[in-house]
Amino acid sequence: MATAKIIYGTAWKKERTTALVVSAVLHGFRAIDTACQPKHYREDLVGAALQKLQHEHGIKREDLFVQTKYTPIDGQDRSQPLPYDSQTDIETQIKTSVRTSLSNLHTTYLDSLLLHSPLKTLAQTLIAWRTLIGLQDSGVVRKIGVSNTYNVAVLEALERDGGRRADVVQNRWYEGNDWDNDVWAYCQKHGIQYQSFWTLSGSPSLLRHASVGAICAAKGCTPAQALFRIAQLHGITPLSGTTNEKHMDDDVSAAQIDLDDVQSSVEDLLRDIRPQNV
Repeated sequence: MATAKIIYGTAWKKERTTALVVSAVLHGFRAIDTACQPKHYREDLVGAALQKLQHEHGIKREDLFVQTKYTPIDGQDRSQPLPYDSQTDIETQIKTSVRTSLSNLHTTYLDSLLLHSPLKTLAQTLIAWRTLIGLQDSGVVRKIGVSNTYNVAVLEALERDGGRRADVVQNRWYEGNDWDNDVWAYCQKHGIQYQSFWTLSGSPSLLRHASVGAICAAKGCTPAQALFRIAQLHGITPLSGTTNEKHMDDDVSAAQIDLDDVQSSVEDLLRDIRPQNV
C-alpha cells in the first residue's frame, strides 16, 4: 500500500469510535491510528469498525493502513484494565500488548507499531526498540517507530545502539515546539515518515497566516485544507481526528490541491515555519 497522505486519529473518541472510523473510511481515509491505551483510545472499537467495513462495505483489512502503539506503564491509567502485566519485563509487556492489539483489531498483522513514548531511561527504550525489531523481523509488524520523541539523539541511538532506524516518527508539529524542526529535518534526511498531530489545533497562527489566506483565495479551499496540503508538501503526514463528515471530505481532498501556481505564498509560510536552513 502506498504511503497515506493523511491518517485518521482515533484518540478520545470513546464509544463513538466505531461509527467515526467507519465514517472516516467511507469518506476516503485509508489509514487509521490508534493505541493499546484504554486511557485515551478504544482500540477494540477500531477493530469493530474494521469488521463492519469489511462485512458491510466490502473494504478489506489489506486495503487499510492500521497503526497502533505500545504505551509504557506511565502512560496507562492503572484504574482501567491494562493490556499487559506491568510486573513483567519490557519485552514481555510489548509482546503481550501486541497480542492484545491483534485481538482487538481482528487482524494477524500491524502495518505500523510505535512506542507511544520513550521509556524512563535510554537503556529501557533500547530494550523496547529491539523488541519491536524482533516483531518486525517476524512479520507481525511491517513498520516500526516512535511517538512523542523530540530529541534527535534518541533517534540516533535507536539506529546506532538499538540496531535499526525508525520507519516512522509521530510528534506534535505545532508552534509551541517551533514545529519540531530538528526531528523533522532528521526524518527528511533519512527517509523516515514524519507524522504530525496537533497540526491544526496547535498552530492557530498558521491558520491565520496571510499566506494561508492568499492560498485559500486563489484555490477556493479552507485554511485547514491549505495547511494540511502545505504540511504534506513539506514532508509531513498529518493526522486528523475530525468528527465532522464535511471536514472528513475536506481533509482527504486536501492532497489533491495543486499549489504550483501559489508557490510564493507557500514559500512565505515555510520561511516562518522553518526559520533556519534545516
